[in-house]
Amino acid sequence: MTGKFTTLAKQLALAAAFGGLPYVAAAHELTLDECLEGSDFIMHAAMSRENGMTREAFLDRMESDIHLIQAFPPELRWFVQDQDDAELLTSAARLVFDSPREPQSHQSEFLAACTARVGSSTDARAELPALRPAAAAETDLSDR
Repeated sequence: MTGKFTTLAKQLALAAAFGGLPYVAAAHELTLDECLEGSDFIMHAAMSRENGMTREAFLDRMESDIHLIQAFPPELRWFVQDQDDAELLTSAARLVFDSPREPQSHQSEFLAACTARVGSSTDARAELPALRPAAAAETDLSDR
């Protein structure tokens, strides 16, 4: 009888290890394009604030939009492919209203935080050269 329980326990352990447990998806790896688009969104949030939109109205609308976006499969979404993306964008939008600064300042801060999350994936490396000429142009302008 003990042998049957041992066999059953082994079978249950194997079933759990190979498919009996829920699948946990890997976190979405942000790209530089997504960071640039997200930074534009945050800049526009600050511009909305400057034009009189309240924190509550903006964040309520944003939360509603995120829920709507999350109804689509992750691969069809723009930015909020997972909860980490949603939290990054939402916390930056909260900061726009909680610590008001110029829109470009919020944009730069978000871009720095977002690009820090960009992994060393092939997509990220492929996008990197597209940003280098702009950085080089800024360096050239500052030398003048």
